[in-house]
Amino acid sequence: MREVMEQSSDKVLENALANGDHSTSQRAVLSPLKSYLKSLRVDLMSFVTKFQWDKAKYPTAMPLTSLADIINKEVSQIEMELKSRAAAYNNMKTSLQSLEHKRDGTLQTCSLINTVRKEDLVFSEYLTTLLVLVTRASYLQWERTYESMSEFVVPRSSRKLYEDEKGGIFSVTLFKRAVCEFKAKALESKFDVREYSFDLDKKRQQEIKHLHVHKKEQYGIFVRWLKVNFSEVFVAWIHLKALRVFVESALRYGLPMNYQALLLQTDRKRSKKLREELSSLFMHLDPTASKTDISSDIPGICQQEYFSYICFHINTNLLEIS
Repeated sequence: MREVMEQSSDKVLENALANGDHSTSQRAVLSPLKSYLKSLRVDLMSFVTKFQWDKAKYPTAMPLTSLADIINKEVSQIEMELKSRAAAYNNMKTSLQSLEHKRDGTLQTCSLINTVRKEDLVFSEYLTTLLVLVTRASYLQWERTYESMSEFVVPRSSRKLYEDEKGGIFSVTLFKRAVCEFKAKALESKFDVREYSFDLDKKRQQEIKHLHVHKKEQYGIFVRWLKVNFSEVFVAWIHLKALRVFVESALRYGLPMNYQALLLQTDRKRSKKLREELSSLFMHLDPTASKTDISSDIPGICQQEYFSYICFHINTNLLEIS
């Protein structure tokens, strides 16, 4: 979402909301009730601190593996669609940037649609107009020599059509049969002849305008999709965290289930102090957690993450909770 909303990155947090009451398909059906649905969306902290298991979406009567499979399948489908949408959007964005780079680039590639008129270019059965790149230091040399580069150059036909800080683009009219000779002589004098088509330049400008309109349309569609599916994934993630707390508690302390899950919000500066306090408070639950050489066969638990209490981190740029 940050990547797509590059011009409005300060509004990302406003769009990163959670809503566990409606699925993506339900939202599509209930689109006329957009204002109602929006009222159900809450900030991430509120959703986590007031979390309730969604029994309609994840029935608690199902086996734990089935619940995990439902969550994984849901997120995998969203991830696949995200990759597809992101690839299409980025390809369009890259195409637009490439065309704009050529349009606003060097004298060799920049667009001349707003500076060159069709009547500035002569194209007939026998005559043609070439565009020549001349550095600022070579303006005088060009004026003195271009007519002598071929006997078939139209006298006094050169005009400066475009200029930037490095140099200018000059037109010159000559007979078609002398084009090869003129290009060779120009190259010897370090003048570059630019291949140019007024119609192709105009077509490229129209393509840029079309891509701008298309990008604006796709931007709105993509951002709306990201908002909805960020919510879906975040809700699924928190359900998975709750599921892991349940499983890890059973594995660590056995049955019957007797535990209390709490949320502790902190920041990076105080997290170390918090860890020390929690370890001191709950050391009696698992004294082995104090050993530095402790290891675990349980996948996902490594030495530095093993505490005397069950702990899962929710650590993003948006919030940090243990």
